Amino acid sequence: MTRKTVRIAMNGVTGRMGYRQHLVRSILALREQGGLDLGDGTVLWPEPVLVGRSAHKLRPLAERHGLEHWSTDLDTVLADDSVDIYFDAQVTAAREEAVQKAIAAGKHVYCEKPTATSFGGALELARLADAAGVKNGVVQDKLFLPGLLKLRRLVEGGFFGRILSVRGEFGYWVFEGDWQQAQRPSWNYRAEDGGGIAADMFPHWEYVLHELFGPVRTVQARVTTHIPRRWDENGKPYEATADDAAYGIFELEGGIVAQINSSWAVRVHRDELVEFQVDGTEGSAVAGLRGCRVQHRSATPKPVWNPDVPVAESFRDQWQEVPDNADFDNGFKTQWQLFLRHVVRDEPWRWDLMAGARGVQLAELGARSSAEGRRLDVPELR
Repeated sequence: MTRKTVRIAMNGVTGRMGYRQHLVRSILALREQGGLDLGDGTVLWPEPVLVGRSAHKLRPLAERHGLEHWSTDLDTVLADDSVDIYFDAQVTAAREEAVQKAIAAGKHVYCEKPTATSFGGALELARLADAAGVKNGVVQDKLFLPGLLKLRRLVEGGFFGRILSVRGEFGYWVFEGDWQQAQRPSWNYRAEDGGGIAADMFPHWEYVLHELFGPVRTVQARVTTHIPRRWDENGKPYEATADDAAYGIFELEGGIVAQINSSWAVRVHRDELVEFQVDGTEGSAVAGLRGCRVQHRSATPKPVWNPDVPVAESFRDQWQEVPDNADFDNGFKTQWQLFLRHVVRDEPWRWDLMAGARGVQLAELGARSSAEGRRLDVPELR
């Protein structure tokens, strides 16, 4: 076996997502399994270079995992010719400038979404990367969740017949921070710092809808701030200037109608934190993070509306669980492996910065739709 080292500058790994999903469960997990076997006698060995603003956070993190290389100087790291890839999981407001620097330095770029705080900024990043000829990608992790992989299997197998509609429910109660600590960082609720659930979640819904059902052609949304006052990590009260709930109706190419509610001010009464119900002429499915249940046309019951008598049947029990029929790895790790193979072997890849720009475009149009109280067309990007 020949071992090929790929050095990755990882910016933002002191944050929750950058640390747990990208560093520990993706890059370090690949190292623990001996690297990424490319299948031709070559093993790819990812070598992270941790980057951040705080030395007192980076140093113990690197020591905890036995990593030698870390820095608080992004410019110096990008000037290092041995660094092949720049990865960004910083707060959204800091991402655009850093990614621009990485592209200018000739690094391949992989980053979290949203790729920028504005559609114009996101589109410019895609154009800069294309002009520079660097490989580029955006994290679209939900496509690799077991539940949505099963849903994709059903779509591609023609289970639904003609798909009519998609309904999505996402969210949970994020504590205000006064009597119980919030589960999300306070910047998520400040528009000036790039926060807001529409900016966060509409990019997810764009790629899920686009990949599984078709491009989004129109959007009508209502975004709002249900809880206007919260408490930050230091227990200090602040005004929430960003939206904490977004309700969207999306028309897809071919006439499919999708309705997706996103909220950090909702208490969960469903099996998983996100669920999608797909209804078609031949059958329906409900998919979550891991599970997926179906009901075929031939097994659909015949409910009759009668509010004067109790319901005598359990509607949930009439659905059938879709089997795994495969081993599902961590979704972030799976996409990392595909991106690394793309960089080293030029294997096919479609989740680029232009795909990321589509997500930011939808978020921006959703906010505008809400402000103007009307449905908006979603122009196709080329």
